Parts: sequence; structure tokens; C-alpha cells
Amino acid sequence: MLRATMTTPRPVEAQVARALLDGFETHYALMRQTGHAAKGLFEAREWASLMRLQAERIGWYDTRVAESVQRLRKEFPAEVFSDEHWGAVKLAYIVLLLEHQQPALAEVFFNSVTTRVLHRRYFQNQFMFVRPSVSTEYLDLEEPSYRCYYPARTGLRKTLATLVKDFGLTPPFADLERDVNCVVRALRRAMPRPLVVESNFQLQVLEALMFRGQEAYVVGRAINGVTMVPFVVPIVFDASGRLTLDAVLLDAGQLSILFSSTRAYFLADIDVPSTWVHFLKRMLPTKPTWELYAMIGFGKASKAIFYRDFLHHLRHSTDVMTLAPGIEGLVMLVFTLPSFPYVFKLIRDRARPPKDIDPAMVKNRYHLVKRADRAGRMADTLEYADVAVPRTRLSAALLEELQREVPSQLTFDGDRVVFRHVYIERRMTPLDLYLRKASTPELEAATDDFGRCLKELAAANIFAGDLLYKNFGVTRLGRVVFYDYDEVDLVTQVNFRQLPKARDDEDELRAEPWFRVGPKDVFPEEWRPFLFTDPRVQAVLEAKHPELFEASFWNGLKQRLESGRPVHVRPYPDAVRFPRTRPAAPGA
Repeated sequence: MLRATMTTPRPVEAQVARALLDGFETHYALMRQTGHAAKGLFEAREWASLMRLQAERIGWYDTRVAESVQRLRKEFPAEVFSDEHWGAVKLAYIVLLLEHQQPALAEVFFNSVTTRVLHRRYFQNQFMFVRPSVSTEYLDLEEPSYRCYYPARTGLRKTLATLVKDFGLTPPFADLERDVNCVVRALRRAMPRPLVVESNFQLQVLEALMFRGQEAYVVGRAINGVTMVPFVVPIVFDASGRLTLDAVLLDAGQLSILFSSTRAYFLADIDVPSTWVHFLKRMLPTKPTWELYAMIGFGKASKAIFYRDFLHHLRHSTDVMTLAPGIEGLVMLVFTLPSFPYVFKLIRDRARPPKDIDPAMVKNRYHLVKRADRAGRMADTLEYADVAVPRTRLSAALLEELQREVPSQLTFDGDRVVFRHVYIERRMTPLDLYLRKASTPELEAATDDFGRCLKELAAANIFAGDLLYKNFGVTRLGRVVFYDYDEVDLVTQVNFRQLPKARDDEDELRAEPWFRVGPKDVFPEEWRPFLFTDPRVQAVLEAKHPELFEASFWNGLKQRLESGRPVHVRPYPDAVRFPRTRPAAPGA
């Protein structure tokens, strides 16, 4: 059995630890810079640059890890990367983290480098942070992560106006008094009745704005006695280029959708991420911690925490993994652990006909989605290498299917099966199964949302490619989400065409098209037959989304995207937006 040395780290091991932390701190400084830059880009309404920054930031972590690996191999002797030394390197690293402000993220960075310099047999807690070693509770901060305001002193309206102004946005507001009155009305409606102002009545808001798309978000909670009301206020520009408070989101479902894994990676200038996660966790207690880290832009920490949760679940459950319900994928083999609300996806060694795609192409498309603005309509996919599962936790049928369909992805290590490359996504009800069992009102709502899903994806420059219902899922909140990415493409890379009119009866009867069709050509008119298998679905799509079947709609959107004018899709319904006329001032 491998054992890490517990002796005091020697100078060389302490130097390795310091070099590792240097790499992490370089990465984190760049993350802070993006949050600061996001505010300037928002104020200048540089939407394309803001979206580009959000996408580029995703790849920075791997770049910093690669730089650290290169530095370690260049500056330190090979024997450091062994069981005789690496345990002491970890101990030296722990000492450096005792007063650190981002210990959880720094531990993840250490693990990322370790997996690249050590053999997989070292992937245990003696050499890596399988379990966290430094608590993030009650970190001593130079500045608090959230600000407190006490309306009893100056009144709620004046307090809210001050709260907004304290974020220091430079563009003028169109009518802040009008907007604040709207927020006050909404907050008062959300408080339990009769409203009695307690001595601890306060508003707490995160220290910095969160940016995504064309919105800046004030994230906070109102506390009165034992009552806590979470709220989010989006700040947007109006048509004249002035700022407005667009709404106040108070409904638990709306907040859950806003902070969904389908809409991850907000930009914000965050000093101590764990304190933000603790704040958000109180607002959204059902959200897993890993998902909250993803919300604020720390994808690798999110993956590490999720994997710890998975290992914990394996130790405290006994059910076995089975093939996922629904129509089998032609490109991906999908299985699930019934007691764990996620699915595991492996790329088949050979795609089943008629699909003609290789694993490298599939990986590229998943990478495209990872960097895209998922617009609340694409599942976040956690990508892992070398995931080990006890062989006894796989059903016999699943193991047989794995050995037949993905032998290149499997390694048998004693009593464990190791998946070389796996994607993990939240489990949803496949849309085809949902529609089959849905009542008429449920079917109509899901069909309408399916149409909105396609439009919002397109607004984010994403064309789903294969529009079969089996490639979409329905979340617990009833939202339709796209999750099968093997044919995904950019709208700007697709050639949307109207079907040419037949020249004569012979053309009409041909089995193959009589006109030339390129590899990127798409004919929206042809979607009707397989999307309209149910007359109720047909009625909804024709009534509410007929433009989806017109090439002119797609080409108009394509031209706008190509011209650098992003389409603004708000992540909340129009019904909650404030009226733009001045409402009467609320009562006392």
C-alpha cells in the first residue's frame, strides 16, 4: 500500500508547493481581472466583448495548470514526483493554505497538477485533496463579501436607491426613483402579512454585481425577524442608453432558473468565492454546492466538489448502474444510477448508422457547447477522465453493453471499472417520453417551451441540428432543455434554404433531391413531418412558432449575429418586468 511520508517537508518539497501555489494565484488574479473588466464592458455596452471574455475565461484554468506542470518538470528533479516526496509536498501546500483566502480552489488546482505529474495509483488522499483539508467557514476577510443596509434608519426607498448607487455604475439611470418604487412594492408583497418591521430588518447584498449577457444583477436577501426573502434585481439599458432596474426576481422557481446549471458562469469580481457560495446557499438551499461554484465561474472547483459528492453517494448507496430509459442514442451510450439524479455518457467507439461521426468530432462539439452562452437551454456537462467505479455497481446488462459498444473507453483495475472519458449531466425526462404521457395542458406547455427553446438557442448562435424530441429533456420546473450535442453547430455556420419548387411531376416523384444539397444546407420546411406526429403538437407549433419552419427567420437571425449584434434573451419572463411609466409612490 502506498503511504505518504509524514515527516517535515524538506526545502525542495516546500519549493514545489510554493511553485504550485504561484500557479494558482496567477490563475486567480486573472479571474479577478475578468470580473473587473466585465463591469467596464457592461457600462460601455460592449456585448460581443463581454460574451467573448466569458467564453475565453473557461480555457484559462487548463492553461495555468499546463504552465505549472511545465515549470515543475523544468525546475525540480524527477524523484519529487513519487510517493517518497509528494505526500510531503501536499503537507507543505497545506501549511501555505492555512491563512489563504481561496483554500478550496487552491486545493483543486493542486489536484489538477497532481493528476498530470503522478500515476493514477497515487489518486488517493495521501497525495491529493480527495477530502478538503482547510475549512472555508468563517474566513477572516479584510472586506466583507456582502453589504448590510438598515431601512429603519432612512426608509426603504432611500435605502434601496443608496444600495444601487453604491455599486458605482457610471451610466445614468433613466428614472431610479420610479424603479425603486417598483422594487419596494414587490418586496412588500413578498413579505408575510401582517408586515411587522422587526429590529433586525436589513437588506444584505453581495459586494459586487454579477454580469451575464446584457444584464447586471444585484443579488441579495431581505431579513426581517426570522423571515428571509431572497431577491435579484436585473439592471439593463433602455432604448435611450440609460440604466433601469428591469424587475425584481423573488419567486423560488425564477431564481432557480436564473442560477441554473444551464446558465452557468456569471462574471463577477470575487475576493473570496466560498463566502459567495455560502451566501447563495442560504438563498437557494436546494442548490448543490458544486452548482453554485459553477454559477460564479469556478468550473473546476465545481467538478471537484461534484466528484466528492459522487464518491460519497457511492459509499452510502447499494443500487447498480443501468442503461438510461428512453430511445438509445446512436452516438452516445447513456447510463444512470437510479438513486443519483445524473446520467453518465460515453462516446460509442463507432456511431450507429445513419450517423457518420467519430469521437473526436463529438468531443469538439461538446467543447463548443462548453464555451457557448447556453442561454438557459443547454445542460451543463461535467467532463471527467479515469472515473473508477466498483464493478459490482454495474448491472450485468450494462457491463455487457459497455464491453460491446465502448471497449476503448474501459480499463479493468482489480475490482473496479475505469471509464477513460465520461460526460455527466443532470438527469431529465426525455421530451419524447414526457409528451407521450402528458396531459393536454402539459403537452401544450411543453411544446410551446420547445419552440422557445429552439429560438433562444438560436439567439445564442446555437443550432441544435437534430431536432428529434429524444434529444431534449424536461426539467423538474417544466423547462425544455437541449442535451444531445453530437450534431450541434453555430447558426452562423449553417446554410438555411427554402426548398426549391419542383420543375415538373418527375421531380416530385424522385426518391432523391433533384437539386444540389451541400453538407451545411438545412431546409426548415422539412422539419414539419417529424415534429408534427401529434396533431396537438402541430397546433401549438403552428400557432405560436410558425417562423421556425421558414428559412427567412433563420437567415434574418444569422445576419444579425454575423453583424455583431447579439440577440437579447432575458432569463426571466416579461410578466415580471416593471412598467416603464411612473407608478404611484407606495404607502408607508
